[in-house]
Amino acid sequence: MALLNSFNSGVSAVKTFGKSLEVIGDNIANVNTTGFKTSRVTNQDNFSQTFQKSSAGVDGVGSVNPIQIGSGTSIASVSQQFTQGVLSTTGGPADLGISGKGFFKVQDADATTFYTRAGDFRMDDDGFLLTPGGLNLMGAAGPIKIDPKGGTLESYRINKDGTIDAYYSGTTAPSKAVATIQLSSFANPNALLRESQNLLSDFSGAAGVTAPDLTSDIIQGTLELSNVDLTQQFSDLIVAQRAFQAGSRVITVSDSVMEEIVNLKR
Repeated sequence: MALLNSFNSGVSAVKTFGKSLEVIGDNIANVNTTGFKTSRVTNQDNFSQTFQKSSAGVDGVGSVNPIQIGSGTSIASVSQQFTQGVLSTTGGPADLGISGKGFFKVQDADATTFYTRAGDFRMDDDGFLLTPGGLNLMGAAGPIKIDPKGGTLESYRINKDGTIDAYYSGTTAPSKAVATIQLSSFANPNALLRESQNLLSDFSGAAGVTAPDLTSDIIQGTLELSNVDLTQQFSDLIVAQRAFQAGSRVITVSDSVMEEIVNLKR
């Protein structure tokens, strides 16, 4: 029955814009999440039923246009927007913000590699820089460790190129480049899989890692804020809500028409 098409279109709209509301809700919930990148939903039309194909004009007769009816909409993609977030000054020596492209490379206890834009690291008692979840920040020569070889560590400076200078007690000059943080860049960062704890993974290899990234700067004492634009999100929220309501209305009207058809017998 032809009315089933309108049902299907209405249902597809409800499903699609319901997912849009989920994505917008996730964006808004992470407005204060360090290094979070906003996601965007794009839609596509579904398969169209063709009742008449087009034909070219012949012998003075005009061309004939096709007759097609679509069957609703579906999600084409949910992609993250890797635009630069604002770097907020914190003053913390282990807080690192990335100015430009690239990701910090971190590893867990099983040597599984992840990537992140969140630079809220901490130093443990052994001098390793760790994420809040305990993953090691990786450098050119393995896990970043500020080893107190020259004595008791007093302070350290992380330069824009990722090299770390350490200041030890009993010395008059810093030890240069005791470790080097190395950023990773990707040809297609949207191929990265979102994990929890601000982590991304490239288990499929589809993102195309290119390391090291020498075009970006590491800014010590800063953290990258979320790039979520609340004004845009609330605007998108209204549009998605109205579209959801319209899809629901199509279902309701289709049901009412179907009821009238069934009652024709009476």
